[in-house]
Amino acid sequence: MAHYAFLDANDIVVEVIVGVDENQLVDGLTPEEAYGQLRGQKCVRTSYNHNIRFRYAGKGYTYDENLDAFIAPKPFPSWTLNEATTEWEPPVPQPGEMYSWDEETQNWLPYTIPTRV
Repeated sequence: MAHYAFLDANDIVVEVIVGVDENQLVDGLTPEEAYGQLRGQKCVRTSYNHNIRFRYAGKGYTYDENLDAFIAPKPFPSWTLNEATTEWEPPVPQPGEMYSWDEETQNWLPYTIPTRV
């Protein structure tokens, strides 16, 4: 059993399915080719265990053919893609786990737990 992502014309994932093993041919075609022809869409295998293409594809992710990677949606306009890791990075490193990004100030703010009244 393997997982396959279907892409739109902009290489955005529109659906992920479970299919036949990646080494199993379907009418002489690889599963990617067979599923792609069946649906008339580009089909790219993804790995639930992150063994290929950096991460498991999700709806809304982009497939970058040059990096051979699925890339999560950009979380904030100011963040940039690290092509080596295919992770989005903030302009300022996160100081710890209990911080959230504030796009307006372009900085991390301490996360506060709401108090009960």
